[in-house]
Amino acid sequence: MSDSLFVRYLSHVRDALRRIVPDLPEEVAARVELTPTRDPAHGDMATNAALLAAKPARRRPAEIAAELAAALVEVPGIAKAEPAGPGFVNLTLDESVLRAVVGDVLRAGETYGDATLGQGVRVNVEYVSANPTGPMHVGHCRGAVVGDALANLLAKAGYAVTKEYYINDAGAQVIALAWAAYWRYLEAIGTTMDREAFAALVPGGIQYGGDYLVSVGQALAELHGTGLAGPDGQPVAAELWMDTVKPFVVGAMMAMIREDLDALGVRHDVFTSEAAILAGGVTDRAIARLDAQGLLYEGVLEPPKGKLPDDWEARPQTLFRSTAFGDDVDRPLRKSDGSNTYFANDIGYHDDKVRRGADLLIDVWGADHGGYVTRMKAAVQALAVGGEAVGFDVLLCQIVRIVRDGQPVRMSKRAGTFVTLRDLIDEVGRDAVRFTMLTRKADAQMEFDLDQVVAQTRDNPVFYVQYAHARCRSVLRAAQEMLGEAAIAPAALVEADLDGIGSDAELALLRRVAQWPRTVEGAAQAHEPHRVAFYLGELAGDFHTLWNRGRDDATLRFLQEDDLIATRAKLAMVEATATIIRSGLAVLGVEPVEEMR
Repeated sequence: MSDSLFVRYLSHVRDALRRIVPDLPEEVAARVELTPTRDPAHGDMATNAALLAAKPARRRPAEIAAELAAALVEVPGIAKAEPAGPGFVNLTLDESVLRAVVGDVLRAGETYGDATLGQGVRVNVEYVSANPTGPMHVGHCRGAVVGDALANLLAKAGYAVTKEYYINDAGAQVIALAWAAYWRYLEAIGTTMDREAFAALVPGGIQYGGDYLVSVGQALAELHGTGLAGPDGQPVAAELWMDTVKPFVVGAMMAMIREDLDALGVRHDVFTSEAAILAGGVTDRAIARLDAQGLLYEGVLEPPKGKLPDDWEARPQTLFRSTAFGDDVDRPLRKSDGSNTYFANDIGYHDDKVRRGADLLIDVWGADHGGYVTRMKAAVQALAVGGEAVGFDVLLCQIVRIVRDGQPVRMSKRAGTFVTLRDLIDEVGRDAVRFTMLTRKADAQMEFDLDQVVAQTRDNPVFYVQYAHARCRSVLRAAQEMLGEAAIAPAALVEADLDGIGSDAELALLRRVAQWPRTVEGAAQAHEPHRVAFYLGELAGDFHTLWNRGRDDATLRFLQEDDLIATRAKLAMVEATATIIRSGLAVLGVEPVEEMR
């Protein structure tokens, strides 16, 4: 675990502020921040301490800022402290402090930046959870990447993380899938019935017509022969085959989905079945607990404005008092016929996650589920009444538009109507898919440009970052040929004399390296893994800038044949940079490359 410079000097800021304002409320001190300055010309760090303390101290922010600057300049490692603006204080660190970060990184390796932020907190991150009705498509891809990277990020920040997939295998869509698979089975055994005649027998018609079900039908034929059909391959009553076909096709679809996820580098710890949750009585018990708290009643909801949702009925239903927990209206749990709504089943599932020991639940959903967030938050809050409070957060992922030459692309032949995840991976590679999906905040719409993500240009963020790592490794390979393998090992470089590192470009790179632990903590607290991708892009930019300046200024080149001390110092800096890039890419689930081809 690394000691972040920002954490270290933040404690100095708070201590100094408490001396200046002795009666400072602790809740105010807790809000004091120390952040990187936007302009390096203004220093390395800036604090809002004086602004926050002004009101409780009944003093002008500028006065407190002046006193705070005077106190902080006495702290070892702070070369300059200056009041700025309406009450900020800018801090400039001594160059030796920045150089010391190199040794911290080399000693810690890729664990540099690991934090204790989440120590003792068990987090369940549920993501993807695509209906098991076909191959994964690009709409699922973004949530898969965001959820997986967030889980990795939280683990690096010290949380105990469980990655979970919820299998929606108990709804009408699975029955429709079973009917479609049964048709493929009839085709496989040579039915004399035509598709249109069969479709007339299916409630709602054949809804899943993709070729991916052909192999499922063939597998059923191999297992059961003609035993699931009548003479001449004619269909028989659904109750004679549904309990056989439905679990079989769900299993086949989940096997396909797991293969797609594996190709994306996504591996879940737990797969939970909705059907198993219902069969085990989990949902009934959760609803009974809500009823025992007086949170259920029989009533009729007013018709909502606009399009009526599926769970609205103009008849008495069992309603949950979600308005008691901040929702706009109460929500139906059971329909007038006594069957559960989707919301009721989701309550049971979330209660199951809590009962398994989660302290914080994080769900990653598509943006089309945005209207569902408030009611789910209300339910989780209600389930925690009388027990330990459980945190709950939802990340909404906007749609992704695949384009080539500025035009929408439909690459799938097997699925027919959408771009499959496997198509996308086959086209551009796993690393490009994962990194690119994290170059925007999850709730921002994005275009995935197939031309850009394979271009070897600065405009391609994954190339830009991987190229920085490849350049680092190229320098170290050249150094190995010049100095030998032992001389460039991290254990040897950590002893390097770094006093020769001091150019503006070198110090800019070290400042960025020093920000990595703070980036990890900030991104983990905000549940925003895209911050890691942004940081890596900035780190790569600082390194490329230094590399390019070395073309014109020989003193900035990493290998100085006539100065071994300077060479070792620069190699230590290069190794530290490569280590941080690898650490960040590991969070994103992207492989570092040794050389660009």
